[in-house]
Amino acid sequence: MANPGYGKRSAPGQPPRANHDFAHLPPREAAIAAYLDRLPDGADISVKTLAKTLPYGQCALGTALNRIQAAGHLRRGRERLETDSGGSRWITRSWWSRTARDDGWWATFARGDVPEDAPRTRPTRSRAHILLAALGRTTPVLSLSAADCAQLAPLVEEWFARGATEETLLTALTAGLPTPVHSPVALLRRRLTDKLPPEPPPVRPPRRILECAKCGIPGRPEALPGGECGACRGGPAPARSNTPLSASAIQARADEIRAAMSLQQRERTPA
Repeated sequence: MANPGYGKRSAPGQPPRANHDFAHLPPREAAIAAYLDRLPDGADISVKTLAKTLPYGQCALGTALNRIQAAGHLRRGRERLETDSGGSRWITRSWWSRTARDDGWWATFARGDVPEDAPRTRPTRSRAHILLAALGRTTPVLSLSAADCAQLAPLVEEWFARGATEETLLTALTAGLPTPVHSPVALLRRRLTDKLPPEPPPVRPPRRILECAKCGIPGRPEALPGGECGACRGGPAPARSNTPLSASAIQARADEIRAAMSLQQRERTPA
């Protein structure tokens, strides 16, 4: 395992493991990819560590990892994490995806979004509808019709959207019921409205920087197709835009460079 906070990190939205996951790779790369896929998050997947456990030298492993990255399974870079004290620090990351992703998917991921591979099919009955329909089994006075469940389901969905659990909802809906309950649907609507929890604070998306697999230079995702910069691919350097950057963009970029330099210095300094 790598030091805490480092090592392998699985990308979101991966289907269950299957025998044909890496059939599109050459045999050596397929074997290494299958080994990496079975390692837990946080495992050290550096070339030096892999060479101690796999029957390949560091040079062969470096070449194989670059090919695995070019196939869309791996990206390397850095991610800024917020600390408990209110500050932040940059962490080296190696993001792994069992499913091969194209450059557009990785660019979306680097911006902090969770890309969707395909539209998700909605279940015939939502989680909220099922919870409401089951109320009458444990609390008969709260038995609802199908029409009642459909009417109240959007209110329950709003509770889920604000982080409420099913246990929290059931307690809010069933505790301290009056006797008798004249209208279950009216009572539940009132409780779902009056006891609605506050909206959670907004979650700031993580700041990520992808790096070239060969030279390690950071760059925008669109400048690193296949995980390599133009110079390492043997092509011309990307054209520079003459459009001046805003002051905030310059400041953000300067912060990223300083953080990257500081991280490199710490990594080089013996503990």
